[in-house]
Amino acid sequence: MSASRADLFAKLEALEIETTTVEHPPVFTVEEYEPVLAHLPGAHCKSLFFKDKNCRLWLVVTRQKRPLNINRLAKGIGAARCSFGKPELLADVLGVKPGSVSPFGLINDTDARVTVILDAEMMTDEPLNYHPLENTATTAISAADLRRFLAATGQTVREVDFDPFAPDPE
Repeated sequence: MSASRADLFAKLEALEIETTTVEHPPVFTVEEYEPVLAHLPGAHCKSLFFKDKNCRLWLVVTRQKRPLNINRLAKGIGAARCSFGKPELLADVLGVKPGSVSPFGLINDTDARVTVILDAEMMTDEPLNYHPLENTATTAISAADLRRFLAATGQTVREVDFDPFAPDPE
């Protein structure tokens, strides 16, 4: 059974991690997010859930507006031909629906199946904003506390320079 939002907040509290949460209407895309939440301070982030051809799972987390060349990204992180994880796999592993993907979903990956790739530049921002298992709220957390939370989940986490993964200039 997947952790609930209340379970997530209890875990954060047990780790003595301070967060601030803002409730809002559901947002499913970056385009929907911006007019509703652009006023919040800090980095607005996106999380991409991938499965590669070797069945390895990846959660790539970066700034919301950072463009990425997915093929370059896959090669750069050591993934073999990535595709987005299907909703059923997302629900099974991270306990969330599409539109609610964030590092907080790793509370549900008790088998540590997911390798987490964090944008190193994003990790210099304060605070970082993510959905707390539901896309009807946004939770701000410091970069240091995000690292502590991820360490407590037992995931493999890498902070990577994403500049080489930019699309070719047009």
